[in-house]
Amino acid sequence: VSSKPLPPEKAYATGRWAEIIFRALNTRVAKRWRFVSFRGVGGGEYRGIVDVLAIRKHTTQPEDSLLKRGDLFDMVLVQVKGGSARRPSIEERQRLRRVAEYYSAQEVMLFEWHKGRSCKVFKLGRDLEWEPTTGTEVFG
Repeated sequence: VSSKPLPPEKAYATGRWAEIIFRALNTRVAKRWRFVSFRGVGGGEYRGIVDVLAIRKHTTQPEDSLLKRGDLFDMVLVQVKGGSARRPSIEERQRLRRVAEYYSAQEVMLFEWHKGRSCKVFKLGRDLEWEPTTGTEVFG
């Protein structure tokens, strides 16, 4: 009996670890941000284009005189990829942009984790291409 995990098991574990690493690295620089994961039952991937929502209270005075400081939120949409998972296609990047516009998110971010090799952070540019960035730049 082989102890090597099957591809779906490996993808599940890699995806979970990528999200854990993302949260661990970003909580160091994102003191006021909270991270909401959208994993399915049992911790597997779930429907939808957004894997993690980063959210914090917006603390400047809103222009609307009815609203008070702290009533609104800042949001960053995050797509998390681990191992050999491919980057989002142009259609998926368009979907991410549309969701960001719908919720007035400040940024769309891609976090890539390759076990033992690297962690990379990108933000979605106006041209729908991934631009290298840092967690400090996005959340700092």
